[in-house]
Amino acid sequence: MADIDIKTPVDNQEGTTMKVQNWLVEIGDFIAKDAPVVEMETDKVTMEIEAPEDGYLSEILVGIGADVAPGVVIARLTQSAPKSGNAAPDSSSEAAAAEKPVTAQQTISAPQTIAAPPAKEIRLSPSVRRYITENNIDVNGLSGTGKDGRLTLKDVQFAPSSLVAKTVTAPNMTNAKAKPSANAISLIDQKIPHSSMRRAIADHMSSSVATAPHVTAVFEMDFTAIAAHRAAHKAQYAAQGVKLTYTAYFIQACCEAMQAVPEVNSQWHDDALEIFGDVNIGIGTSLGDKGLVVPVLGQAQSKSLLGIAKDLQVMTQKARENKLKPADVRGGTFTISNHGVSGSLVATPIIINQPQSAILGVGKLEKRVVVETVNGRDAMIIKPMAFVSLTIDHRVLDGHQTDAWLSRFVEVIENWPSAAAS
Repeated sequence: MADIDIKTPVDNQEGTTMKVQNWLVEIGDFIAKDAPVVEMETDKVTMEIEAPEDGYLSEILVGIGADVAPGVVIARLTQSAPKSGNAAPDSSSEAAAAEKPVTAQQTISAPQTIAAPPAKEIRLSPSVRRYITENNIDVNGLSGTGKDGRLTLKDVQFAPSSLVAKTVTAPNMTNAKAKPSANAISLIDQKIPHSSMRRAIADHMSSSVATAPHVTAVFEMDFTAIAAHRAAHKAQYAAQGVKLTYTAYFIQACCEAMQAVPEVNSQWHDDALEIFGDVNIGIGTSLGDKGLVVPVLGQAQSKSLLGIAKDLQVMTQKARENKLKPADVRGGTFTISNHGVSGSLVATPIIINQPQSAILGVGKLEKRVVVETVNGRDAMIIKPMAFVSLTIDHRVLDGHQTDAWLSRFVEVIENWPSAAAS
């Protein structure tokens, strides 16, 4: 019988390349259909590629760290056990290392100050085992996000500090040397290689700035109305297992603003402007030092506030648990960056997520003194306020359209629920 090809998926996000992060099997292993074979990383997600049929792994055609395009054959299966002597093209020999059952105590070599819990059998791939050993991580305290609960490389890279030995030096550190500071705390020089996600983000951001002339408009927005609405309804939503966040309000207000200026929900082509009927809103979700992903809530214009909040909860949880699939980050027509959650008041310009035409930024919510007319006289009132910005591709939109969109967005938020569907 002919060999069975294992290929990278052809439906990868906009055809971007993937990087081989970790081979989970070795040549000669029998692999059942749908069992994970390799971990691949894009700028958006980490995914596992599974075996299309039962068979023995006969060839590994790409090594760890290699960039691979969609639809490329990366390994082959055969129906009969292959002859010995085949080797994976990986200079570190990591791809040929077996994924053997180990116990936490066999793997960790933890210092005496860390109490090791009872051993449990855990299947670890070579790169995961090496990272655990080098960083003295207690895997008994971790939950795996891979298939059947298996620990992935990202699971151990994001291990809580309480599970890492305090004496371990920083991972991926080269030419490190201690440097005394003024307050006598020892600092360390490091050179940390870029992950494929960080490199892809850098390329994408640079390309966006080079492609589109960015212009940003900033408005101030009063949260009083949605704060009151949220306080009145969050218990009702919670009873249905849904967390009501301000982002859900932002999404619905974006849909209302798109009706006022539909050109914001568009894509520039050299010969025409494509305006989309569906409002597919991406939500920038931070992954800490690793970067960020932008899961997409599709057809937001057709959803109620409850429906938006429910879908938003699911996709942000998947993002933070590294469980997003390529389809979860595809097809966005507009993006929201809620950068204020990390403390910034204004961020400008927020880089447009190409090939979209605009991106909304929402700054930190804080109480401010606002001057308003009360009974014919100026009065200083304390209100929950935030700056909101719209960064646009100036090839697509002009200033009056940008301001009109933001005006409608702010109007919906400040007059909730009378200005929006609930």
